[in-house]
Amino acid sequence: MEIRTIYANGVEFAYLTLGEGPLALCLHGFPDTAHTWRHLMPALAERGYRAVAPFMRGYAPTEVPADGAYEDAALVADVRALHEELGGGEDAVIIGHDWGAFPAYATAGRFRRAVTLAVPPPGAMAGAFFGYEQIKRSFYVFLFQTAVAEAAAASPGFIEGLWRDWSPGYDASEDLEFVRRSIGDPANLSAAIGYYRAALGTTPPSGRYPPAEPSAAGPVLYLHGLDDGCMGADVAKDALAHLPEGSRAEQVAGAGHFLHLERPAEVNRLILDWLGPAT
Repeated sequence: MEIRTIYANGVEFAYLTLGEGPLALCLHGFPDTAHTWRHLMPALAERGYRAVAPFMRGYAPTEVPADGAYEDAALVADVRALHEELGGGEDAVIIGHDWGAFPAYATAGRFRRAVTLAVPPPGAMAGAFFGYEQIKRSFYVFLFQTAVAEAAAASPGFIEGLWRDWSPGYDASEDLEFVRRSIGDPANLSAAIGYYRAALGTTPPSGRYPPAEPSAAGPVLYLHGLDDGCMGADVAKDALAHLPEGSRAEQVAGAGHFLHLERPAEVNRLILDWLGPAT
C-alpha cells in the first residue's frame, strides 16, 4: 500500500491507498490507525475499488488541526472534503469503524453504499448507552473528560488494556505498534482524546462547522462483534430499526470490537457482498 497526502478541509491528511477504480473510503476509530484496514483494502482493490484509508484528523502522520475542532460536524466536513478532493463521485462507497462510523452515518447519502462497524446508529445508542453494564465499559469516555486524561492514557498498559478488553483473545501487538507511532506524541494523544471531550460537551463546539445533519441516506450494512467489550452487543440489538429502509445488521460470532481484524475473512465477505462489484 502506498502512503500519500492530500489537503482537505484545512487539514493535511495522510492516507493509505491501494487499487484503481471507484473510491472506497475507509475510516478508522480509537485507539487505532488507517492500518486497521490492511486486510480489507487488498480485497477492495481486487474487487475493482480504489481503497483509501486516511489517518483521521490529529492522528499522525495526518496533522493536528489548527482549529482544534473534533466535534462530529468537523469529522463530517472532513469526509465531505475528502470525497470531493479524491474525486469520489456518485459511485464511491464508505466504510467506517468506531469513530469512523459517526461521519459515515451522516454522509451516507453521498455514497453509493455504506458500511458501519462496532458503533450502532445514534438512535439505537440513545437509551442503551446509559445502561449500567455499558457505563462500566465506557469508563474511559468519562475519564477522558478530566484533567488527568492524557496522563492516564499515556500510562504503561492503558491502551493495551483497552484492546485486550475490547477484543478478548486477539493479539494486537502489530496494531499497538501502529497506534504508538500515530498517537504516541502528546499532541496527537490530546487530539485523539479531544474527540471524546467534544462528544460530551467538555470542549464546546468550535463554531466553524454547521451542525452535522444526516443526509438522505441509502441502505447501510451494520456489523457488530458478539464479544465486543467496548460497545456491548446488547447496545446494538435494535440497530436495524434505526437504519434506512433496505439496510442490514449482522452480528459476527467470535469477534470483539475490532471484528474486521479478528475475523477478516468473514467480515470482508460480508462487506464485499454488500458493496457488490465496483461500478
